[in-house]
Amino acid sequence: MKEEFDKLAAAGKINRTHVDALVLLTQSGYCSHRSWGFGKIKTVDTVFARFTIDFQTKAGHAMDLSFAAESRKPIDANHIFAKKASDLEGLRKMAALHHLDLIKLVVLSFGGRATIDQIQQVLVPDVIQDDWKKWWEAAKKEIKKDGHFTVPTKKSDPILYQTSEVALPDRLLAEFKAAKGLKAKTAAATEALKNFPDLQDKATVANEIIAGLNADIVTHQRTQPSVTLEGIFIRDEIRQGAGLAPVEGEITAGTIWSQDVKPGPIIEQMPAVKHRRALQSYKESNSALWHEALLVTFNGVPAKLAGEIASLLIQEGKLNLLKDTLAKLISHHTANSELLLWLAKERSDSFADILGPEVFRAMLSAMERDQFNEKKSNRLRDFILDDQQLLVELIGSADFEVIKDLTRALQLSPCFDDMDKRSLLARIVKSYPAVQSLISGETKQDMSLIVSWESLEKRKNEYTELVQKKIPANSKEIAIARSYGDLRENHEYKAAKEMQKILMRRKSELEAQLVRARGTDFANAKTDVVSIGTRVKVTDLGSNGSETYTILGAWDGDPDKNILSYLTPLAQAMVGKKPGEDLEFDMDGTKKKFRVDSIEAVAVAPAAEPVTV
Repeated sequence: MKEEFDKLAAAGKINRTHVDALVLLTQSGYCSHRSWGFGKIKTVDTVFARFTIDFQTKAGHAMDLSFAAESRKPIDANHIFAKKASDLEGLRKMAALHHLDLIKLVVLSFGGRATIDQIQQVLVPDVIQDDWKKWWEAAKKEIKKDGHFTVPTKKSDPILYQTSEVALPDRLLAEFKAAKGLKAKTAAATEALKNFPDLQDKATVANEIIAGLNADIVTHQRTQPSVTLEGIFIRDEIRQGAGLAPVEGEITAGTIWSQDVKPGPIIEQMPAVKHRRALQSYKESNSALWHEALLVTFNGVPAKLAGEIASLLIQEGKLNLLKDTLAKLISHHTANSELLLWLAKERSDSFADILGPEVFRAMLSAMERDQFNEKKSNRLRDFILDDQQLLVELIGSADFEVIKDLTRALQLSPCFDDMDKRSLLARIVKSYPAVQSLISGETKQDMSLIVSWESLEKRKNEYTELVQKKIPANSKEIAIARSYGDLRENHEYKAAKEMQKILMRRKSELEAQLVRARGTDFANAKTDVVSIGTRVKVTDLGSNGSETYTILGAWDGDPDKNILSYLTPLAQAMVGKKPGEDLEFDMDGTKKKFRVDSIEAVAVAPAAEPVTV
């Protein structure tokens, strides 16, 4: 085609500088475009000086030769894109039989380096039509054994191909030495351990890795104990894999745990797959008191780690001790949301006597506390909403009064929005239809409380302060007091627990009251008879003395000012009486008789905007 392009150049149809580029494009038969991607050159028209190119998204596209020479990059016939266009079936057979050849083809197509994501995008779904993950795991094993490839520890880093083959032991040691810091060296050592079955001389590789790990373990043991433990674990696994004896004087897991550290925060920072190993090492290092420390840790770790702690305790015959601790945390409403999330997911027969309505109360309390934590988590809330059976199972054994209390607590809870509350309440109603009237407000007897806006605002503020400040502060006091040890003689702990009972009792009282409260400013009080929101002048028919009383809401009583709650016996005796009528009531066992002289309305201004309860 060079002669043809030379003729076009001589005729002035193309620039002479474009000839070589056009020859390369024609010889390769393939090209790439920034927007349209890979293209196959179908025809070369020397009359009109243009190519016809089939792009992936634009077939049969005509392109001027000069423009193609300047903007199109030729693609070699051995490039993965060219192979996909010319021999897709052959690539599929290669994928089935020769993993390494296919990976080599892709990596070389990208200049000798390609990430896993790039490889996947090129091969799936055209070449790899089945399970990519399964295919890649098999291919990766072959790649790691082959000395031409360098596989990075990070998925985002590229796989490299080199012409000269590097022996597996040399490659493993090179990758380990290139790792910076104990965490990176631990990752490299973990990869090396996976290749131990393919090593002839395991001891040489193991000794060098162990020496490197030990050097960093010494410098990290106090500043990064969790990373150090991971390094110790992989070091011991490599030693065992190579059949080597321990080195005298080296740092062990027991050394880390003897530094008077708390197990929870350290293990929490480790990968979940290492939790069980870390817990076991803690147990072995603290043979006498390990279970007590883990029971304290139990209520301050993520759900998955809490489950591992529980498994170890049960395995070591500490089930009853575990259940006692759980029961106390639940009854005192001090169990955190992660612990309760684990219990909700677990729900095994071993904890059947603990799982009940009180667990749901504890969940509400835990979620309320979480709303004021810096690291707020909605995991427990989301699980309660997603698990259709959880709430039903927890309340299954409760009597109706308990169910009603739980329903009110759920209605008042700030942890769920209105739509979610309706969903949860619907689950309760399905099991206990009688609760429907409580939810809808359709009750045979009016149980509402008439209160002034001012007194309602005070109760709501008291409830907010209780939930947001006093109860969380009390929980911290309990945690601090518990850390002092020996709970039998711990007076601070006992005092904090007693205060907790008082606070939780008051919380329940306020919830029960607020759900019944109906605010008013008494503006429309009737004055033809004594009613709520009126000032009444009466005469004591025994002493002939005159008294004036104001009858207001359930929480507005002030005896020093002669302000009566409408629920008091005297107010109840007055309500409904007209001027001139007599009334009788008991006062401290003595019969008293009054005559109503006059009635007037008393409007009480709201302390704030009315709030719907």
